[in-house]
Amino acid sequence: MSENLKTIKELADELGLAKQTVQYHLKFLPTENRQKNNSGSIVLNLEEQKFIKKRLTKIKKVQPTENRQKTDKKSTKKNEELSVNSLLLEQIKDLKNNRDKQLENKDKQLLQMQNLLDQQQRLALQDKKLLEEYKAENDSLKALKMPTEGSQAEQANSQPKEEVKALKFEIRALQEELNKQKIHSQEEREKLKAELTTPKKWYQFWK
Repeated sequence: MSENLKTIKELADELGLAKQTVQYHLKFLPTENRQKNNSGSIVLNLEEQKFIKKRLTKIKKVQPTENRQKTDKKSTKKNEELSVNSLLLEQIKDLKNNRDKQLENKDKQLLQMQNLLDQQQRLALQDKKLLEEYKAENDSLKALKMPTEGSQAEQANSQPKEEVKALKFEIRALQEELNKQKIHSQEEREKLKAELTTPKKWYQFWK
């Protein structure tokens, strides 16, 4: 085989590339008059070798720029992501602080409401106790001042009896007095009648 002809593998080894890379660039060459060796492997002449080497040289010049641009884009994107993440973390931190403050305020409000409720319950119990004491004292005073129904009935029944008894006593006393007066009047009338009917001597008229 001519020294100017090289297989794909030989060119790849010379350039320090993978065989697949040379095969990729080989696609851009015309397939007509493609040469093969005795083994049936494709061989490349000098023109084909130069074409592939030229393409590889251009790619090497372009790749650093592309790589640098890609790196810059990645760096910019990464910085943007870091900035966004920082902003999000800051917002999350603020939200957490606000939530903690709100929870603390709610806890304070709940504690105040619980204290007020306990105070109201204590006042209600005190009012109830005072009301019961007042009611008991009032009942005691009523029991001392007001007679029972039985005593009221007895008083109501005994009062007319006493009044009737007193009236009877007065009537009896008046009747006795009248009787005495009648007797006295009758005695006087009889005495006067006797004096009038009995003849008197002349010297008795001077008495």
